[in-house]
Amino acid sequence: MTASPPMPAIQPDAGPTAHRVTAIVGVLSLAVFMSSLDLFIVNLAFPYIGRQYPGTSLGSLSWVLNAYTIVFAAVLVPAGRWADRIGRRRVFIAGLAAFTLGSLLCGLAPGVAALIAARVVQAVGAGLMVPASLSLLLAAVSPQFRPQALGTWSALGALGAALGPVIGGSLVQISWRWVFWINLPVGIVAILLAIRLVPESKDERVLGRPDLIGAGLLAAGVGLVALALVKAPDWGWGSASFIGVLAASLACGAAMVVRSRRHHSPVIELELLRSRTFSGAFAASILYYAGFGAFVLNSVEFLTGVWHYSAVVAGLAIAPGPLMVLPFARLVAPRAAAWLGGPGRVAVIGCAVNAGGQLLWYTQMQAQPAYLTHLLPAQLLGGAGVGLTIPSLLAAGSASLTPARFGTGSGILNTARQVGTVLGVAGLVAILARVSHADPVASYRNGLILIMGFFAAAGIAAAALLSSRSAPAPAQIRPVSKPATEDIPSAVSQADRTPAP
Repeated sequence: MTASPPMPAIQPDAGPTAHRVTAIVGVLSLAVFMSSLDLFIVNLAFPYIGRQYPGTSLGSLSWVLNAYTIVFAAVLVPAGRWADRIGRRRVFIAGLAAFTLGSLLCGLAPGVAALIAARVVQAVGAGLMVPASLSLLLAAVSPQFRPQALGTWSALGALGAALGPVIGGSLVQISWRWVFWINLPVGIVAILLAIRLVPESKDERVLGRPDLIGAGLLAAGVGLVALALVKAPDWGWGSASFIGVLAASLACGAAMVVRSRRHHSPVIELELLRSRTFSGAFAASILYYAGFGAFVLNSVEFLTGVWHYSAVVAGLAIAPGPLMVLPFARLVAPRAAAWLGGPGRVAVIGCAVNAGGQLLWYTQMQAQPAYLTHLLPAQLLGGAGVGLTIPSLLAAGSASLTPARFGTGSGILNTARQVGTVLGVAGLVAILARVSHADPVASYRNGLILIMGFFAAAGIAAAALLSSRSAPAPAQIRPVSKPATEDIPSAVSQADRTPAP
């Protein structure tokens, strides 16, 4: 099933092979770091872009973020199928090239409309490289070592999203355009490393083109929901415009499901959703990333709008949370999964920690700056929760994937992330559109209620669908003689055929 021999498992004494696989994981993780970083790095650039183009509202600027996220979500699953069919490394490198080109165009954009169009190019590149990145990782690393590799991959993705405001706050002091141009050298280096280090792999049995119409329906459905939420304060929550756009979104979603039942390469492979763990990870990821996306934007807007921090100071204030992500994702989450009997249980704990951190901040939020005593503890709890939850959801969803479905499955899981982010950001923008100058804190508290609700709902979904005890992880990594591509013969593992309720 692979164009080149699969990489053997990382072993304690594997010598150069271990170093090579570690380098592969590093290159693939760099790509997801870039795509996640760019998802949120523009948050702190909003005031600077708005100043250069006067009269641009937060709702309009939110489409610089939403256009990227919506197109990203629509491209992921078709890109995963293409990667399985024509070669995962080929699609990965093409995505890196498109992403780098889009970053150049963003920095050169003469106006907001051109910037949104360039973000679409970026999003296509990100949508190509992310599922190919995850499927290449799953093909290169043996099952014994996948929890640690997935922890690294997903932690760097979460770290990129959380560090977006930190890095963006520093770069906008030079120019908001450098928020995008910073990707150029990183993208070029990543392309060269991928060509040199990453082995090609694909599934020779994948035939037929992906469902592009279904992908368009997915993008339209998500985009219409975001539009309805952003415009609801102006239109009215019970207005004909709001209800009509929401109905159109549901119609697009229904049409996508119908096509997915009939198309040979559907945008959402319904057979995968029959897996309890996969569908549970998909649902919990949508809810969790809705809370995560709203959380990052709410923090940035509060620090710059209420406490009047500069972009640099706001970025530094957010930084301690992201610094908690990597150690919890790389070290704590895999060990906790072994102790507790599965990553789903760790995801439940992570969601609870995130909700608890936001509840703490809700009780401490005030108009007068009090960073060390009021915000910092909540930031640290939030970073720990992210580090526990994101790799655990990804590990739970990936557990039922076979090598033939690495690209498709990873595309679907990442689609859940982007759809959730769009919904969370759009919901928060609707809340913050009516910030009162007399009591600005009230609107941000309402935003925290929304965020806590998403985190709690994600935890409930994970507890219901992902918390059953799985086989314990091995106590130590042992050499394996069988390639990872021979582990499971069917589309969904037989141990995971329990239908979702």
